[in-house]
Amino acid sequence: MTKDIKETKEVVKTPKASLEQTKKKFLQEIGRRKTSVAIVRATENAKAKNEFVINDLKLEDYFKTGKLQNTVRDPLLKVKPKEKFSFTVKVKGGGTSSQADAVRHGLSRILSGLDEEYKKKLKKAGFLKRDSRAKERRKFGLKKARKAAQWSKR
Repeated sequence: MTKDIKETKEVVKTPKASLEQTKKKFLQEIGRRKTSVAIVRATENAKAKNEFVINDLKLEDYFKTGKLQNTVRDPLLKVKPKEKFSFTVKVKGGGTSSQADAVRHGLSRILSGLDEEYKKKLKKAGFLKRDSRAKERRKFGLKKARKAAQWSKR
């Protein structure tokens, strides 16, 4: 048997510098949670006040509840960056809660690449670690992952 060898693209990490020093137009990172994947793109903009556009909708229109909106904004509230950004996010998969966590993860990765102090605060808060918990698969002979039919003695 021969195994197919696939070409892998080199992954470019967020630079440890501001956008002006790197001469790039934006910073981009990927955040994940359960089956949700969020591609977060930050563009430095002095006029913007950390605005979010998620799947071509404003943050308040995409995530209706205040809890989910706060989940997305958590990294910004934690580090309070000096720079002002406008964030563009493409998110897919999973439910709204896991999508909000995926956006938070991607945003935290971007902010941690800007400053070492930001990274320390975000790591302490647990925003940089991917939450890998996912639904357990259903097993043969059971109703759900662990739920079995009720046992009867007689």
